[in-house]
Amino acid sequence: MSIVAEILVSFALVVSGIFGLVGSVGLVKLKNTLQRLHAPTKATSLGVGGVLIASMIYFYAKYGQVSFHELLITLFLFLTAPITANFIAKAYMARNLGDKDVPETTGEYGWSIYDDPPSPGSDR
Repeated sequence: MSIVAEILVSFALVVSGIFGLVGSVGLVKLKNTLQRLHAPTKATSLGVGGVLIASMIYFYAKYGQVSFHELLITLFLFLTAPITANFIAKAYMARNLGDKDVPETTGEYGWSIYDDPPSPGSDR
């Protein structure tokens, strides 16, 4: 394996380790759930992504083949982490925020998606 590939793999591993450490410290140090949610979601995703990129570089430099497993894992990670964070944030808001904490709405049914209730047999 060439020295350039070793430097790239080492750099990716060190950067991903720093992101993982910052995300873990943020999880411990931040005060409430929404703040704690931000640090691990962003930083740890980048940390795991960096490890997977380092793995892809290593296997390409060592064996001369592209590993699609790491590419698929990276894609899955970057697609699911924001969705999971969104669900956790919405659950926190639904449980901990009252009517006085959200702005007034002009709709008849409050903060719903539609202004009228769905009719029976409709698909929404």
